[in-house]
Amino acid sequence: MRLASALALTAVLFVMNAMPQTPAELAELWEREHVVKKPASSLRVKDVIEQAEALRKLGIRVNEVGRSVADRPIFQAEWGRGPLKVFMWSQMHGDEPTATPVLFDMLTIFHNNRDKEWVKQIEEKITLRVVPMLNPDGAELFIRRNLQGIDINRDAVDLKTPEGRLLKSLRDAWQPEIGFNLHNQNYLTTVGQTDKQAAISFLVVFGDEAKTLTPGHERNMRLVAAMYQALNQFIPGNIGRYGDEWTPTAFGDNFSAWGTPTILIETGGLHGRDEFYLAKMNFVAFVTALRALADGGEARFSPTTYEVIPRNSSRRIFYFIFRGATLIERGQPDAGKPADIGVNIERRRAGLSTPGFVRSVGDLKSTAGLEEFDVSGYNVIGRFNPVRSGAFADLLFYKKGRQVNWSSAELETEFPPDAIFSLGKWLKGGEDIPRIKR
Repeated sequence: MRLASALALTAVLFVMNAMPQTPAELAELWEREHVVKKPASSLRVKDVIEQAEALRKLGIRVNEVGRSVADRPIFQAEWGRGPLKVFMWSQMHGDEPTATPVLFDMLTIFHNNRDKEWVKQIEEKITLRVVPMLNPDGAELFIRRNLQGIDINRDAVDLKTPEGRLLKSLRDAWQPEIGFNLHNQNYLTTVGQTDKQAAISFLVVFGDEAKTLTPGHERNMRLVAAMYQALNQFIPGNIGRYGDEWTPTAFGDNFSAWGTPTILIETGGLHGRDEFYLAKMNFVAFVTALRALADGGEARFSPTTYEVIPRNSSRRIFYFIFRGATLIERGQPDAGKPADIGVNIERRRAGLSTPGFVRSVGDLKSTAGLEEFDVSGYNVIGRFNPVRSGAFADLLFYKKGRQVNWSSAELETEFPPDAIFSLGKWLKGGEDIPRIKR
């Protein structure tokens, strides 16, 4: 009996070890074992150098394959020994960092779990090469372009940038069968005609304006379907399809034209969730795709799933909407006018102040805010400038009925406001402003 029980337990453990991880298990695996502990937006070139060295110490092949305009290193790491060549690159736009730490996490987790059958399968079927940070100069300054002022992702034809020339040479020398082009999109991108943020958007990138369908593109549609199904367990309704306009100078379009059908993955925003949560979603997506390629699971998905993912939209949401304000101008204190105020904040590195800007003033019934406040009981005046589109969103709120000399040169000191909104947050009195539930 003891022998039979032992054999049964061994069989169970073998099956558990051999079984591919579920999306939930992948998420838990990332939470336990991810190695990059900084938010993606805080990573600097020195952090990438440290992570590259950490991979080397594990025995993972990492090479410096090029240099940026400012002579900063660009690394490529390789894992696996299989015949299927998969190439991933991230942060060709310096201010689009989410996938960068995930690539280091993924390679480290693969190495540390290489005794698992599902990891062995990926290792034996796939050779994976990744460029975690293609634009280190832009990343260091947290700007989109390189130091020539060129958008690297529009340099696939002219090849004026050293970073663009490097990316093309890496592809041409290796001829990968699949490419993953990893980006961030606007935080306020929405899914279809909803007011839900597109936390992740996918695009199967075609290689010509006619969108000629090849077996590689059909395979990529199935891979997106697999990633969509996995992520839908975590962020249902927050997954979109990126715009598929033909861009003849872009790298994704040209990778596909050159024989490497490419999947674009764009990470957006998810209000109430931090950068680490979105990194975890990337990890689940990447590993799901690689696993589906390794075990043939992608063949079980239908390209139709990809086709029905809602397309991205924009201009439907704001970070904040203050509804029903009565706007006061210092030069016309008796001519208060009712209006909604839409405010957005700029993307910055984690921990830095995020300036807010007024983006729309008027009737905003057709739009939504990630956060909305009922300020119908308040007069609102600009702290430094009139409340107009493009102005800093530094707002003073005064309860209606108060006697206030709106022309006072020392307004804020002489007549302290009931609430102050600045730098994307309430500095005073926000707890007293009615919050509208969405």
